[in-house]
Order: sequence, then structure tokens, then C-alpha cells
Amino acid sequence: MEQSSERGSATLMMTAGVLLIVLVGFLGLIGAGYLTAVRQARGAADLVALSGATAYQAGQDACAAARRIATTNKVTLTDCLVTGDTWDFVVTVSVRRPVRFDLPGLPTRVTAEARAGRLTTTEPAR
Repeated sequence: MEQSSERGSATLMMTAGVLLIVLVGFLGLIGAGYLTAVRQARGAADLVALSGATAYQAGQDACAAARRIATTNKVTLTDCLVTGDTWDFVVTVSVRRPVRFDLPGLPTRVTAEARAGRLTTTEPAR
């Protein structure tokens, strides 16, 4: 009786398939982590900008209020700019949030920018 030369090939194929599934799952987990960080940074930037605009409208320091809200939401305020006057103004903020995964070659933080205020323009709405 001859022995088949294909003995054990199913084990090898099964191992390769499992490794491929694990790799795809790992990459999906990293991608989901980055998407979550981006969404959280955008939401925090919106909240920080709105808080700054509300404080400015109340006669307070917009950037101090924005910094306080950014710290509360675990993001770093990297830039704050108030343009305009007390009636027509815009508060522009930029925030940075760390990413949970620290892998070589991938960014360790994401940034987001938001604007809020009462600036009136003549441009049509989009």
C-alpha cells in the first residue's frame, strides 16, 4: 500500500486559514480603534468650540473655557483663536487625542478642528 504525499496538508491549510483570520481581526481592531479616536476627537472639538463661543458671548475668556472643557474630555487643546468682535465672532479650536494602540509606524494621536460662533456671512448655506 502506498502512502499519500498529501498527508498533513489539511492541517497546514487550516493553520494558514486561522492565522489569516487572526490577522484580519487584528487589523480590523486597529482600524476600529483609530475610527473611534477620530470620532471622539471630532465630538470633543465641537464641544470645546461651542463652550468657547458660549463663554465669549458671556464676556469670558473663550480659550480658558475651551481649555477647561478639553481637559475634562481628555483631549489636549492645541490651538484656540477668536476672530471678530463681540457681536460677530468665531472661535476656532484644534484638539488632539491619543490613540490606544501604539504600533511602530502608526500615528499615536489624532487631531480635529472645529469652529463655533455668531459670524454672519453672505455665503449661501451648503
